[in-house]
Amino acid sequence: MGLRELKKQQMRERIGDTAWRLFAERGFDRVTVVEVARAAQVSEATVFNYFPTKEDLFYSRFEALGEQLVEAVRTRPPGESALAAFRRRLLATSGLLARVEAGDTTALTRLRTVNRMIADSPALQSREQRALTACVDALCGALAAESAAPDDDVMARVAADALFGVHRALIAHVRRRVLSDEEPARLATEVRQLAERAFELLEDGLRDYGVGRRS
Repeated sequence: MGLRELKKQQMRERIGDTAWRLFAERGFDRVTVVEVARAAQVSEATVFNYFPTKEDLFYSRFEALGEQLVEAVRTRPPGESALAAFRRRLLATSGLLARVEAGDTTALTRLRTVNRMIADSPALQSREQRALTACVDALCGALAAESAAPDDDVMARVAADALFGVHRALIAHVRRRVLSDEEPARLATEVRQLAERAFELLEDGLRDYGVGRRS
C-alpha cells in the first residue's frame, strides 16, 4: 500500500471510529454528520467523500470486519481451507464483547445502545443486510476466481453463503442477548463456543474446500 492509500485508509478509519463512538454514546438519530466532522476535526465534505450516507458511517466498522474476513480467505496460505481461514479471522475478533466480559459496564451500555438502535430502525437493518450481501458477493468472487471449474461459481456461492451465515447467526445471537434483561457477563466466551460449534457443523462439507487451490 502506497503512502497516499495509507493516509486515505487512516482518515476513513478515523472518521468511522469517531462516528461509531458518538452513535454508541448518544444514539443514531441524535448525531449529525456535522457533529461527526467536528469531532473528527475534518470538514463535512470530507466525511461525505468517504461515507456517502449516515448509514455508511454507522456500518463502517462492520464492513471493515467483513472485508477482513474476505481478505483472510483470499490471502490464506497454500494448504489451508477457506473455512479454516475464515474461522481463524472471525475467532480473532473480540472488541466490545471482550470488554464486557472483563467487567466494563461502559462497553455493555454501548453494545446495548448500538444494537437497540439497529433493532429499532428498519433503515439500519436494511443497510446491515446490504452490507452482509456485499461481503458474501466479495467472498464468492474471491473463491470462484481460484478455479476454472464450470460449476465453481455455484460452489463458491454455497461456500460463501455458509461461511457468512455463521457470522450472520452470531450477530443475531449477540443482539438478542444484549437486549434482554440478563447480564451477558460471559457473552464473549459463549459466542466463541457457538462459533466453534457452527464451524464444526460445516466442517464435514467444507473441510477440504479450497485446499490446494492456491499456489
